[in-house]
Parts: sequence; C-alpha cells; structure tokens
Amino acid sequence: MTDRTRLSVIVTTYNNERTLRACLESVKWADEIVVLDSLSTDDTLAIARSYNACINQHRFMGYGPQKQMALELASNDWVLLLDADEVLSPGLQNEVRRLLQDGPALDGYEIPRQEQLFWRMCHPATRMNHFLRLFDRRKGAIDDMPIHAAPKVRGRIGRVRSLLYHFGETDVHAKVEKINAYSTGLVKEKLKRERWGIPLIMLFYPPLFFLRSYFFKRNFVNGWAGFINSVVAAFYVFLKYAKLYEHCQFAKHGNRLFPEGAPPVPAARRD
Repeated sequence: MTDRTRLSVIVTTYNNERTLRACLESVKWADEIVVLDSLSTDDTLAIARSYNACINQHRFMGYGPQKQMALELASNDWVLLLDADEVLSPGLQNEVRRLLQDGPALDGYEIPRQEQLFWRMCHPATRMNHFLRLFDRRKGAIDDMPIHAAPKVRGRIGRVRSLLYHFGETDVHAKVEKINAYSTGLVKEKLKRERWGIPLIMLFYPPLFFLRSYFFKRNFVNGWAGFINSVVAAFYVFLKYAKLYEHCQFAKHGNRLFPEGAPPVPAARRD
C-alpha cells in the first residue's frame, strides 16, 4: 500500500450561506479546503473560515475562468471540485477516502449526482448524470464553456459508485430563474458554432428532449416532480434556440420592423 494521496477540495462561492455549511461539513476530513469567493455579501466567508478553508476572493470572471483560478490555488495534485450546493453522501466520503488511501489507479473519476427535485430528492432508479470531479490536476484543466464549465483530463477516467447530493433547485421558481440565465449565457457560444435550422430545432427538439428526460432518464419514477422537471428541461432547450433566433433577427433587422420613431435597439441585440 502506498502513502495516502493528499486531497484539496475546491469550492467556488457567491452568497452561498444556505448550502455552504453542509457542503464543507461533508469534506472537513480533506487535507485542504480552497474557497474562491466572488465577493459575497452574506455569511459565506464566515462559514468558510469556521472550516479553516484557504479563502481567496476575486470578481466573477465566468464559470470556466473562475474554476480554473480556484484549481490553480490548490496545494495538492489531487483535487475534488465542488459547487457550494453539493454535498458528499456518507458513502461517497468513505469511497473517496478509501481510494486516496490505496492510491488512485486512474487519472480522474466521475461521480453520480443525485438531484433535488423541488420538494424531494430524485429516486435512486432515475438515470443520474455523472460528473468528473475527482482528478489529478496535473493531467487536466477547466474548459472554456460559458455556463457548464467542467474539467477535461488527459488520461484514464473511471467512475465511483456512491452519490454526490445536489441541492441547487429548491423550487420551480429557482429552476426557471436558472434556465433563463443559462440560456442567455449560451447564446454567444452557439453563435460561434454557426447553428443552422434554428426554427426546426425549436419546433422538434423540445418535445424529443421531454421524452428523453421523462422516459429514458426515468424521471417518471419521481412522480409529479419528475414530470415538472422534464417539462422545464424541455423549455430550457426551447429557450436556448429561441434566444439564439431572436439574437439573429435583431442583428438582421435592427429597427426596420418597428414604426418610425421607435426607441433604438440596444447595442447588445445588434452584435
């Protein structure tokens, strides 16, 4: 058996006082906790200090750059990348600790994430997404996606079995607010890819996505919470392409489709 691999837990924060304590409590056994905060105004920093976290602050630069900066602040090669609303289950804590004790055999590990679905957690029979969160930072970096930034690792990737809990979507209102912000943030990324056939995508893709979410991802086992989540997820897909189409129409027409004397179209709509 090799010497135990040391671990740095990395958390990016902004006004996360509601969830941060539970997050840090689940990783207080780690060798180092690094918190990169985006100038919080609530009790986030006080909570981080109570867990002896190494705290740095920087204005928010975007999801990818912010997480990459946090990654570079770590002292250890092996890192566990978390959002402030994520909590390691007891089983996952034990599994990660055993893996570090034995010495990781691979370069990174994906973790299944159990989601909060409004008033309940998703059923264990739901097909859960797996996220690469535990990895050797010498083998990877955070990609530059504007919203769903994630680590990319050069090497062999495996999976752990135990669950990571996610308490991000407390109610339908929070879910809709999130997809509204995310869909706006993805417009520029989709423009770079020169997506064509947007009207057809808006027409056919959302209902297909609902079927994928509700049946293939087994959201039907979550009752009405699963149905609502699948509908909102399909609406998210629709919003991404509706906003992209809207952007293209503003860029194409400017003020020409409005009556004479109408207020000018904002510059952001013409770019």
